[in-house]
Amino acid sequence: MAEHPHAMLVRQGYEAFQRGDMDTLRGMMTGDCTHHVPGSHPLAGDHKGIDAIIDYYGRLHTETDGSFRVELLNVFVDGRGHAVSVHRFTADRGGKHLDANGGLVFRIVGDKMTDLDECVEDMDQGDDFWS
Repeated sequence: MAEHPHAMLVRQGYEAFQRGDMDTLRGMMTGDCTHHVPGSHPLAGDHKGIDAIIDYYGRLHTETDGSFRVELLNVFVDGRGHAVSVHRFTADRGGKHLDANGGLVFRIVGDKMTDLDECVEDMDQGDDFWS
């Protein structure tokens, strides 16, 4: 059975992120796309527009000296423009190690991501790591 196009888009996005291929990610999002990051740490909040999102992804890399990694575990779709990913992410920063589970809720219009809502298993853990 063929994978749903929205699941394929999400998988391709994760692959591009892991390669550091921001040009490919830019082509997968609408110009007004927003990535919502939970928590109360300096990276939390709404990153509105492609440039702000790409900047956020760059900060994940620089703040962790390139150690930030994400492993996609699964993707679920509803066939109506929503996809949910589940992933594990790890990073090292300032003598702290992060090993956590999370996910993203994607809103997709046509073949582009329009909104990404990030969810984490333990918000306090993320706040501590990124603060």
